[in-house]
Amino acid sequence: MGIIETGASSYYASGGAHGNYRFVSMNEIIDSFMATYVGKDKLCEKVLSQDVTFHALRGIQELSYDTLRSAKDWEVTIPSSLLLVMPSDYVNYVKLSWSDSAGIEHVIYPAIKTSNPRDITEPIESWGGLTPDAENGPGFDEESDTWGNYKANAPVENQNEDYEDSYYWRLKGGRYGIHPEHAQVNGSFFIDEDAGKFHFSSNMSGKTVILRYISDGIVTDKSNSDSSSWSIDMTNTLVPKLAEEAIYKHILYGVLCARKDTPPYLLAEIKKQKFAETRKAKIRLSNIKIEEITQVLRGKSKWIKH
Repeated sequence: MGIIETGASSYYASGGAHGNYRFVSMNEIIDSFMATYVGKDKLCEKVLSQDVTFHALRGIQELSYDTLRSAKDWEVTIPSSLLLVMPSDYVNYVKLSWSDSAGIEHVIYPAIKTSNPRDITEPIESWGGLTPDAENGPGFDEESDTWGNYKANAPVENQNEDYEDSYYWRLKGGRYGIHPEHAQVNGSFFIDEDAGKFHFSSNMSGKTVILRYISDGIVTDKSNSDSSSWSIDMTNTLVPKLAEEAIYKHILYGVLCARKDTPPYLLAEIKKQKFAETRKAKIRLSNIKIEEITQVLRGKSKWIKH
């Protein structure tokens, strides 16, 4: 458990470390677990500290994906190339939006009907195959024709008609099934998973874009100033105190699950406790405020015109 270690004068100073009391470091988590569960006549008798460290890191990774508040954010200006490389600790995105001159964020929607496939440079023969380089295999360009056409398309707000008018103009008045990602003016994006890049529509050029993404919650740092090797920073890898018991149960279940002599009934009980504590942590961290919900529900009787 964490205790207050900072005096009020240093905490409230302009350069103080603010808000850290909400968290407990991974070092404290491991030390507390070793003191509580490891030892003679305890549940995890003769368990190595390395095993506890491994399961602690795996626990925080699993909890970070859908329980802990591990969403980070970037604010960037999209260049004319309309590309953005994924952050180094990126796991998945939460939301992309762009902010206007008033500071209001507008959601950018994913264009699920396009991609940046490998543009194979060898011609396709009449029999359907190709003749690649015998040593290096087929050659390809990083920028495909599909991506080139996508980013070269005129923005929606600069057109008199919708995105697909030039293609489907013969079906005017009967174009059913319009794609929602194109039926708005906020722009769109897609992810090139292979290259690890975000691709944006042409109207995103020069705009301020906010990327909110999920990390695994683990902080790394160089082991020393002269080395290029990186190590896990256990002091700055933090767990919210509202989920402290959940991480203990994750470690306990992982340690007992790896032992061959753990009774099945005990393993089932610890698994049940792990599930319950994870659910409790998720509810706590959801930060539900009844007054805010009430304010939203007051608008339920409003008429919405389509």
